[in-house]
Amino acid sequence: MRKITIIAMLSIAYLNSLGQTKTDANIFGHIISTADGEHIPFINVLVKDSRIGTITDASGHYILTNIPIGEHTLIVTGMGFETKAIDFSIQAKQTIEIDVEVVPTDINLDAIVITSSPTASGFRYQPDMSYMGEELQKRSEISFGEMLNNSPGVAMRSMGSTPARPVIRGMDGDRILVLENGERMGDISETSADHSIALDPLAASRVEVIRGPASLLYGSSALGGVINIMTTDIPDRWDEGSRGVFSLQGATMNTMGAGFGRYTYGDETWAATGRVAYRQSSDITTPDGVIHGTSMSNLDAAAGYGFKSKNKSGGLSFSLANQVYEIPEHIEIPEEGVEIQMQRLALQGRMNIERKGFFDKAQLRFNTSRMFQQEVEYEWIDEDRDDEVELEYEKYSLSSTTTLQHKPFGFFDRGAVGVNLHAHNMDVRGEDAYTPGEVRVNLGVFTFQEIPLSNKMRLQAGLRIDFQHTSAIFSDNTPFANGKRNALNYTGSLGFNHRPIDGLEVGGQFARSHRNPSVEELYANGVHLGAGVYEIGNINLKDEIGQGGDFFIRWTSEIIDVELASFVNVFRNYIIFEPTGNFDPESGYPIFQYSGDEASLMGAELSAKLRPFNGFEIGLGSDFVDGRRITNGKEYLPFIPPFRITASVEYDFKAGWIGANMVSAAKQDRVAPDEEETDGYTIVGLSAGYRLSKYGRHVLILRVDNLLNQRYRDHLSRIEDRNFPMPGRNISLAYRWFF
Repeated sequence: MRKITIIAMLSIAYLNSLGQTKTDANIFGHIISTADGEHIPFINVLVKDSRIGTITDASGHYILTNIPIGEHTLIVTGMGFETKAIDFSIQAKQTIEIDVEVVPTDINLDAIVITSSPTASGFRYQPDMSYMGEELQKRSEISFGEMLNNSPGVAMRSMGSTPARPVIRGMDGDRILVLENGERMGDISETSADHSIALDPLAASRVEVIRGPASLLYGSSALGGVINIMTTDIPDRWDEGSRGVFSLQGATMNTMGAGFGRYTYGDETWAATGRVAYRQSSDITTPDGVIHGTSMSNLDAAAGYGFKSKNKSGGLSFSLANQVYEIPEHIEIPEEGVEIQMQRLALQGRMNIERKGFFDKAQLRFNTSRMFQQEVEYEWIDEDRDDEVELEYEKYSLSSTTTLQHKPFGFFDRGAVGVNLHAHNMDVRGEDAYTPGEVRVNLGVFTFQEIPLSNKMRLQAGLRIDFQHTSAIFSDNTPFANGKRNALNYTGSLGFNHRPIDGLEVGGQFARSHRNPSVEELYANGVHLGAGVYEIGNINLKDEIGQGGDFFIRWTSEIIDVELASFVNVFRNYIIFEPTGNFDPESGYPIFQYSGDEASLMGAELSAKLRPFNGFEIGLGSDFVDGRRITNGKEYLPFIPPFRITASVEYDFKAGWIGANMVSAAKQDRVAPDEEETDGYTIVGLSAGYRLSKYGRHVLILRVDNLLNQRYRDHLSRIEDRNFPMPGRNISLAYRWFF
C-alpha cells in the first residue's frame, strides 16, 4: 500500500512537472511518530514564509508542488506533537523525498472537553465548558447545582442547598445526565426535586458541561446535556512519592462547615489514593428569616488503586456516600419536617489498552452501585422527635461502556465504536409509595467518526442504536402498575467545525435524540412527601423524540474571548410535569400531572472575557430560553428559567486576586397555565483570594454572595411556598493546602 501511494504521488508530481517552468520543484514524504513509528494522518505540513501547505492523508503521506528553487524550511505542526522544522534546498524540476519524525506531547486537556468526544480530538461540535483547579475551588458550594448555577445556559433546580441540581437550557431531571467519570452514578437525583446528587463537590477534580443533546454517546437521559464529574479516585497520572490536598471551608448563611483530605502515594508502575469529605450545616437563612427544615450532614469517602505499564493502564476504586438532609414540609410549622437519609456504595473500574492493528486503543469503564434512601416524616414533641418512614428506595445499578478507537482510514480520521450497557433494579416501598419500582435494561451500540475536509474544516457523524426493556415492579401500594415496555430507538448526529483563521472557530451540530419515559412519569399516583406535591402519571406516554440544531461561534485572542451559541429543538411526545391548579384535599399538596405534547425549546447564550491589561479581566454573559407547546395553543412550558445577564471583574496580582460579580434576572412572566410568575432581581457578590507557596501550595478564598442581602425568588425553586425567598447574604471562607 505504501509503495502504491508513493508511486501515485510521484506520478502526480511528474504530471504536474510537465506544466512547470524551469524554476518549479516538488517534495513529498511521510510524517512519522517517534513513539511507535506509525505514520501520522491529518497533520499540517507547510513551507515557511509561503502559502504552500497541506495536511497528510489517512496514510500519513503528503506532497507539495510548485516550490520555488532555493533554500526553504519545512514546518510540521499538529495537536499532540511538538512542532518540527526541517531545512532543505531544491533545484528546478527536482522532486525530493523528505520524511519527518515528530515527537508526541501531552495534549493540554484544559482546552479539551473529553466528555464530548471518545477520541479527545479537541474539535467541538456543540457548546461545552470545563472547570478545574483554582477555578473549581472558587465555585465550591454544597451542591453541583449551586456550583454551576449562572454558568452560560446553566441554572439550578432548588429545594434547599443539598438537592439543588443543574438545569441546562430549561431542561431538568431525567433529560440531564449527570455522570461520574463518564458513567451513570446510580442515584435517583434525576427523578425529583428533593433528591440529591450522591457526591460531594469537594471530591471533584474537574467538571465538564455539554450543552445540547449528547444522546449519541450516552443514550437516553442526555436529551438536554451532560455534566461529567471527574474524580481522581482511580489515579491516572501521578508522580512518584507522596502527594495530597487538605481543605477547610465555612459559611455564615447556614453555619456550614466542611473538611476534605486526599492522600496519594505513587510508585513507577502503581499508585494508591484515599479521600474523605465531611460537611454539615444548619438551616438556610434568608432576608425574611430562617427556612426551617433545610439542614444537612454529608460524609463522602473513597479509596482507589491505579496501575500502568507499557501498553496498559487502569484501576479500581470503592466509594461510599452518606447524606442526611431536610426538606421543608410546612414552612409555617417548624416542628414538622421531612428528612432524607441516603446511603450509596459504589465500585468503579477502568482499563485502557494500546495495541497494534486497526483498532489500536480500547477502554472499558464500569460503575456499579447500591443506593438506599428513606424519606422520614418527623415531628418534634417537646424535646423528643417522632420519626415515621413513609417512603423507601433501594436501587442496584450497573453502567458500563466499552470503546474501541481505530486508526484513520479512507477519508475518516481517528474514530470510535462502542457498546454501552445500563441496567438497574429499583424497589420502592413504604406507606406513601406513590410509584412502583422498576427494572430497566438498556443496551446501546454507537459509532463516532470525524472527516477532515482540510486542515481548517472537518465534519463529525455518528449513529447510535438503543434497545431498552422496562417493567414495573408490582407492589400492594401500586396495584395499578404492572406493565412492561420495549423500545428500539436510534440517535444520529452530523456536525461541523471550521477554523478559517487563527482565533476564530465556528461549529454546529444537527441531531436526533430520544428519551424513554420514567416509571414516575408513567405510573405515579399519590403524594410525594419530599417534593411536596401530588403526582399523577400517564400510562399512555410515548418516547420523547427530539430533533434540532446547535450553532456556536467563538473568537479568541490575547485580549478577548467571545462565544455566541444558539439552539433550537423540536420535540415529539415531550413529557410535561405541569400544575393542574387543584389541591389534594387530604394532604393539601398541589396536584401535578404528566402529559405529552409537541414542544419547542430555543434560545441563545453569550459569554465574553476582556483582558485590557495583564491580570485584569472583565466578564460578561447572558442567556435566554423560550419553551412552548406547539399543538396546544403555543402555551409556555413550566419551569423555564428567565432571561439573565451576568457580569464580573477580577484583578489577579499573582500573589492573589480580588473581584466582584453581578447576576440580574428578568421577571419571568412567560409561564405555563397555573404556574406563578416571579419578579426580576439583581444580586451582587465579592471575592478575593491569596496564594502562598511555602511547604507546598496554600490557597485562601473569601467570597461574599448576595452582598446587599437582596430578597429574591428563583423561578426554578421547588420549595412549596413560592413567596419564600432565596438565601440571604453569605460569607464563605475556604482554605486549601496542596503538598
